[in-house]
Amino acid sequence: MAEIIQKDGTWSFDGDTVRIVPGSDKGVGLLRRTLGELAVPLEAVAGASYEPGRKSGRLRLRLRSGADPLLQLTGGRLRDGADPYALSVENDRSGVAEYFVDEVRNALLIEQIETAPTGRYLLPGPPLPIGATAGDGTVDFDGEQIRLTWNWKTEDSKASGGPRTVDLVDVHSVEWQPSGGLENGFLRFGVAKDRSATPPKYDPYAVDLWGFRKDPLMALVGAAVVARLPHPYAPAAASSSTNALTKPATPEAAPVPAAGGGGGDETDALLRRLRELGELHRAGILTDDEFSTAKQALLKRL
Repeated sequence: MAEIIQKDGTWSFDGDTVRIVPGSDKGVGLLRRTLGELAVPLEAVAGASYEPGRKSGRLRLRLRSGADPLLQLTGGRLRDGADPYALSVENDRSGVAEYFVDEVRNALLIEQIETAPTGRYLLPGPPLPIGATAGDGTVDFDGEQIRLTWNWKTEDSKASGGPRTVDLVDVHSVEWQPSGGLENGFLRFGVAKDRSATPPKYDPYAVDLWGFRKDPLMALVGAAVVARLPHPYAPAAASSSTNALTKPATPEAAPVPAAGGGGGDETDALLRRLRELGELHRAGILTDDEFSTAKQALLKRL
């Protein structure tokens, strides 16, 4: 098993699952601490990398598009401090980080995990019930209903309508945007009966975010809702153009089964993978060390 322990958190990999536990250091982002431990199945992983730095490096796990509702909502806009799939690594542990990356990459090669988008969420999203207060309001979600309540900072025209309760079945999209520069962020719920392009400051189905510490928690609430909406890459959603979470699904977006999973003889499948590894090695795609490690893992299974 590969494992790396840092103040920022602990990552471990047993060949099937990458387990991510956020650290307790005061520098660990509020979103990561609130989200807690994650168990990422290898099927959801697209790759891993280590980025060295002058004072510290960063270990990253890259997931397949559509695998995680949080990433589906935030679209790569989470800052490193809030990103649960980024780990700050001290320079004297860079070798451990690189070994971790090698182990994940070898497992992806051996299991022939596809990098294409998934047709279903492979992670469950934040647990329920969930709620957060930031900006001009509070959002609570119990799995069936979303409730938005306002505070003294809310625009009068928005607050005058009182709290809003929305049934999940009436929600057709969720949008999240972090604040940046002079622009406010927001969390907005697209409701079938209200498709207007009202600015978040005045929208009774949106929370206006101003860039304060608790803003990222709104992304967790939004992700919990996203996890319970139709998946944007599912076959039934391919013809829909109203889902604001992603671009309409393309034929390539459908999930592709991993090779060897169709009930054929396991030994034949392993031998076939061994030949493919040899071809990758001869083509210069795999280094000698990568090929040797992957080959040994296959031979053990044989």
